[in-house]
Amino acid sequence: MRQLVCTQCGAANRFPDDRDPRAAKCGQCHVVLLTGAPVEVDEAQLAKHRGATKGVALLLDVWAPWCGPCQAMAPQLEKAAELLAPDVRVLKLNSDEAPGAAQALGVRGIPALFLFAEDRVIAQQSGAMPASEIVSWTRKALTEATAR
Repeated sequence: MRQLVCTQCGAANRFPDDRDPRAAKCGQCHVVLLTGAPVEVDEAQLAKHRGATKGVALLLDVWAPWCGPCQAMAPQLEKAAELLAPDVRVLKLNSDEAPGAAQALGVRGIPALFLFAEDRVIAQQSGAMPASEIVSWTRKALTEATAR
């Protein structure tokens, strides 16, 4: 059984593994749960996604609006999100607006990517990357994590 948090209302939604996650809709507000686009989150929303998402990896981009490399990577992250769906949901966290979450993750430089599986960081990477590299890095880390 997989579980995703609705990006609109915050409800946790379960759906069977054999059902295409891209077709799943929120039982509460009826929006599509997994669009293949990055989702902006604050500290509370990040905590909810981390705690309630099951069977779908989370790729978190920690960024800031003043950061040139972050701005350059934004369209690349959008492309990567499309390519990684439905196995990975991409989240974006503004480090200026969520300094506590950034500090808790140990962010030292941005942009910073954190890959979560079942609320556990399984890989992290700093620096801007093209979409192809984001996808390769994510898939490799997921493969290595399942092999352990």
